[in-house]
Amino acid sequence: MANDKPRYLETPPNWADDERPVIPGSPPALDHPKSKRYLYFIIGTFIAITSGLSNGFITANLPQLQGQYGITPTEGAWLPAAYVMANVSANLILFKSRQQYGLRAFTEIGLLGFIAVMLLHLLVQNYHMAVFARCISGFVAAPLSSLGMYYIMQAFGKVHRLKGLYLGFGFGQLGIPLAWIISPYLVNVNNWIDLYTFELGLAICCYAMVVSLKLPRSIRIAVFEKGDIFTFALLAPGFACLCIVLTQGPLLWWFDAPWLAYTLIIGFTLIVFGFFYEHHRTNPLIMTRWLGTIPMIRFIFGAFFLRFLLSEQSYAAVNFLKTVGMGPDQFVGLYTVIFIAIICGVVFSALTFSRERTVLHLLLATFLILIASRLDAHLTSDVRPEHFFYSQFLIAFANGVFIGPLLLTGMGKTLQQGSNYVVTFIVLFSATQNFGSLIGSSFYNTYQKHQAQVYQVDIDRTMNATDPNVINRINQYKAKYTANITDPLQVQGQAIKSLAQIATRESQVRAYNDVINLNSWIAIILFIWTSFNIFWDKFYASRKKNA
Repeated sequence: MANDKPRYLETPPNWADDERPVIPGSPPALDHPKSKRYLYFIIGTFIAITSGLSNGFITANLPQLQGQYGITPTEGAWLPAAYVMANVSANLILFKSRQQYGLRAFTEIGLLGFIAVMLLHLLVQNYHMAVFARCISGFVAAPLSSLGMYYIMQAFGKVHRLKGLYLGFGFGQLGIPLAWIISPYLVNVNNWIDLYTFELGLAICCYAMVVSLKLPRSIRIAVFEKGDIFTFALLAPGFACLCIVLTQGPLLWWFDAPWLAYTLIIGFTLIVFGFFYEHHRTNPLIMTRWLGTIPMIRFIFGAFFLRFLLSEQSYAAVNFLKTVGMGPDQFVGLYTVIFIAIICGVVFSALTFSRERTVLHLLLATFLILIASRLDAHLTSDVRPEHFFYSQFLIAFANGVFIGPLLLTGMGKTLQQGSNYVVTFIVLFSATQNFGSLIGSSFYNTYQKHQAQVYQVDIDRTMNATDPNVINRINQYKAKYTANITDPLQVQGQAIKSLAQIATRESQVRAYNDVINLNSWIAIILFIWTSFNIFWDKFYASRKKNA
């Protein structure tokens, strides 16, 4: 399936061999003056963090946004879902757009579009406009992630360029914890326009930085084909349907909303047709035959489940604390620890960088998640955010450690096949990370609700009205309400209601314990599987060498 010689859209600069871009569309490896390298690093870091901040703001403030728009949790779930749907789909055309039109042009147009949407949202502040703004934000965030990485890579010399790749993708993970840290100081219940104004300001700053200090010019080649449009028209709505099902399923409950089944059928049908069409193209966008090889199946499995395991932090820890009554202000300390841990993990990964150690970094990340899950496996209703500091530091450190090695490992396998395979890898990498997180949250949400119902039934069955312990607890609650309520029947009713609320809370706590325990077992399986693969690869390499 080799392509013809690429058709250049402009004459490539006269680069030295070690300066030429690895693939068309990426910047060359030039040495810059020290002052310019500092600027590249600052701008790259700002852009990388900004790429995740927008989605972080929605995640951190979703309950408050639901109150502002007067919508249900089911409707509110469309806000983060719209971001993910657009983000996954953008990667289908991002790489080729970068090759044909240049990364700067694609990003500048996307940023201008986002600025326009945010300006419109400031004028028309309603739920539907918010969903549209999230969709555009997700589309713009895809090129921003790559842009931040390339800017940071320009800050490093040729020898350490890959360390810049580690830092660039690692810093992209900082947006969500930073959003949780600054949201309580930024968002005012009576003045939500501050949130949208801040997002608009970030987009304008990114645009100003990109325009004022541009990346070095790269190679531009003609790569788009008419068939790419048909592929995008099939896969983009297919991915969107899967995102809808995964976000709405646990909220509406899987068997209570028939339209979820139809959406799932449509999504899988579109994806199957999309891959079938790509399988028979002369110059496919997605290399379907390569995806079925053993090395790529192993990569997909490992990348997916690493992100799946990390959903313990984004779903279990946060939602457990919300269940026991914690509000946004009380999450600041926890997310400060997470923010610092991600930076430490990224820096550690970059400083210990070695092509031979990339798999060991992935093994280390899995081991840290395993340890953290065991630390959190004995939750009670008395647990507060500070009790999660050690475990969540380990998980966030693992998050910072694994992303760079995972990207480098996959990209190394890809470039061995040829630059035509890069689009496939980018889509694959984005899909494993986005869907790994979505499926992890959706699975654990479903499992937690199921277990909570089981425990609720069990607790209700054991709460006999003649049990002395139950009678004693009701009397304690009655004494609490007697000072303010004179009607004995109302006092009795409030006491029973309080006991029922405590029972519901305890069933939720037990269910979250089950979630974290299950996550630890999956981490054990992944750790054993990764260790076996490392051992097998070394054994196979030694046999091949001695043969």
